[in-house]
Amino acid sequence: MNDDPAPRGQLMVVATPIGNLGDLSPRALALLENADVVYCEDTRHSRTLFSAHGITPRHRLHALHEHNEVATSVEIVERIARGELVVLICDAGTPGISDPGAKVVAAVVQAGLVVSTAPGPTAIIGALSVSGLATDRFVMEGFLGRKAGERAKSYETWQREERTIVFYESPQRLATTLTELAEVFGERRVAVVRELTKLHEEVLRGSVADVASAVARREILGEIVVVLEGAPPQEPVSAAVVAAALGENLSRGMTLRDAVADVVEELGVARRETYALALRLRADPGA
Repeated sequence: MNDDPAPRGQLMVVATPIGNLGDLSPRALALLENADVVYCEDTRHSRTLFSAHGITPRHRLHALHEHNEVATSVEIVERIARGELVVLICDAGTPGISDPGAKVVAAVVQAGLVVSTAPGPTAIIGALSVSGLATDRFVMEGFLGRKAGERAKSYETWQREERTIVFYESPQRLATTLTELAEVFGERRVAVVRELTKLHEEVLRGSVADVASAVARREILGEIVVVLEGAPPQEPVSAAVVAAALGENLSRGMTLRDAVADVVEELGVARRETYALALRLRADPGA
C-alpha cells in the first residue's frame, strides 16, 4: 500500500462504492487511511465503509451535508491552507454530483488551493454504460422536480433534446414519472437501472410505454437511475423559414429581442444566427 497517496495541503475528491464495497479502488483506500480528516455525508454510513476495509477512523470523520456545507467550506479551506490532506466523500459515488461537495470544491478553488480526485464509481456513468442507448452525447438532469408543472417543463424541453437523457428517480415516484413520460415519449426507448452493483441489480429496457406498464404492475425498491433515449435528429430549418418567421413577428410590432426569442423557441434554431438574421432584416426588409 502506498503510504503517501497524495501530497498534503490539498483537497482530494474521492469516489466511493455505489453498492458493492469491492469497488473501492486501492488509491481511494490509501487516501482514506492517510487523510488528516475525511468529510462525509453521514458519519455512521462512512464508519461502515471504513470498518469493511479495516480502516480506523481515529476521530477523523466529520459530517458534511446540505445544511452545513457553506460554513464547513471555510473550515476545510483553513485546514488545507495549514497543510492538511483533506478527503471529501459522499455516501455513494462521486461527491458533488447530486450530492454535497460542489460548494466545497468551489471554495477551495476560489482560495487558490489544490483540488484533485481519485475517480471511481458513479451511478450516472454506470447506468448509461449498461443502458443499451447512445453514450456519445448525453445530458444529466439530476432529480426531476416534485411538482407536476416542473416535470412538464422538463418533458417539453426533452421533446427536442437529441442527447440521451439521464436522471435519478425515487422508487415511490417512478411509476408516476414513467406514466407521464409514456404520454409524451411512448415509443422512445428507456432503461430503468435499479440497485446497480448490488445483490438485486436489475435493468428494465424497452419502449417507455412498455416499461411504464411493467413498473405499474409491481413494487420497485432501491436506488434508481433512468436513461431515456434522445429525440431523433431534426431536419435543419432553412434560413428562408427563419426569415419568414422573423418577418412576421416584426410586422406585428414585436421588438427585435422578442421576435428572436419567439423564433428560437418555436423553431429550435440557434439564437446567435437568428439574431444576426433579424438585424439584417431590420436594416433591409427586402433582403
